[in-house]
Amino acid sequence: MSTDLDGRVVLVTGGARGLGRSHAHALAARGAAVVVNDSGAALDGTCADPAAADATAAEIRAAGGNAIASAADVATPAGARQAVAAALDEFGRLDALVANAGILRDRTFAKMPLEDFDAVVRVHLSAAAYCAHAAWPALVTSGSGRIVLTTSASGLYGQFGQANYAAAKMGLVGLLHVLGQEGARTGVLVNAIAPVATTRMTEPLLPPDALRELAPERVSPVVAHLVSADCRQTRLVLEVGAGQVARVQVVASAPVHQPADDDGVAEVLDRLAAAEGGTSFRSTNEAVARLLPAARLQAPARER
Repeated sequence: MSTDLDGRVVLVTGGARGLGRSHAHALAARGAAVVVNDSGAALDGTCADPAAADATAAEIRAAGGNAIASAADVATPAGARQAVAAALDEFGRLDALVANAGILRDRTFAKMPLEDFDAVVRVHLSAAAYCAHAAWPALVTSGSGRIVLTTSASGLYGQFGQANYAAAKMGLVGLLHVLGQEGARTGVLVNAIAPVATTRMTEPLLPPDALRELAPERVSPVVAHLVSADCRQTRLVLEVGAGQVARVQVVASAPVHQPADDDGVAEVLDRLAAAEGGTSFRSTNEAVARLLPAARLQAPARER
């Protein structure tokens, strides 16, 4: 039984190629009206071509689905507003955002022009925030608004030569947790995927014998559920690929007393570096709360 997206309207950024194209097709096949947003730029973000979004939207319509194209540059606030307006003007509502747009400009950090750092962060992180901000009123009005962000193993674990990309992708995790907290009051659920799939970004890095099993189409069913009204989860980070799904969490070890002497601090840090396991916290307040008893015990009597 497939996920039912009848009547729902979804904006997919970076929707003309790779994972975005797969998501757009999968959502339309399940009944959603899709806004395929893509500037049509090359992998490095240059040479925009609006025909790319038009082509994917046309494919969806030819298959019996409902889709329109948007070539707005969502890495600008005005472009993000244009993409959201396209959905509202055409369909009268917006129920979900899949923030998938991205570019690559890989280079070791010491040799990376700061313009390349800024450009990659803007397309991956800022564009997602711009689109979420523009879409927020419509998502609240929906009553079952959904946002799916696209993070990456590069951000979660690090990847040599991708300081800009990794910083943006981990930044999306921070955005996820705040938007998830703020959206819970109005029914806006926010989740993220860290896909492992064959795309123009990853194909040169993956072993040839794994490419078929890492098809983008194996990721998109998870996205379809996350944008559905039936989804009940929020603030999940999910690694998805090759028919496998895993949850990723930030965890903290049990607190250890910090010695007063420098040698003692060094020893404690060595112990913590070898620590395994840990606890996940649902909020900053929850994480900080475990340290407060020690702070109160150590406070001078005049401060109590």
